[in-house]
Amino acid sequence: MRIFIGEADKIGHTPLYEVIVKAARKESIAGATVLRGIMSYGASTRIHTAKFIDISEDLPIVIEIVDTEEKINFFLLVVHTLFEQCGRGGLITIEKVNVLYYKPRNGG
Repeated sequence: MRIFIGEADKIGHTPLYEVIVKAARKESIAGATVLRGIMSYGASTRIHTAKFIDISEDLPIVIEIVDTEEKINFFLLVVHTLFEQCGRGGLITIEKVNVLYYKPRNGG
């Protein structure tokens, strides 16, 4: 699952990406990674960029979530609820992947 949001998206004072990752951990999702983009545009066609001349306060954020199809489908409902609480737009995509290697680190 990929979740595309803006850096300025929040629930209360907490960034939405942080709320989503913590919710994924609470639901025992296998893994989540937050990536911060340097340039994007979406439905509004407004360009967000990290250039020095035009510092954006709403850079793109992509959250990658990996787990079984069943757990992803359940977590989709959780993310939808969080989007509603945030009150801003976003994009969610689901891709089928083949996991070639997955091993937790020792001791953590």
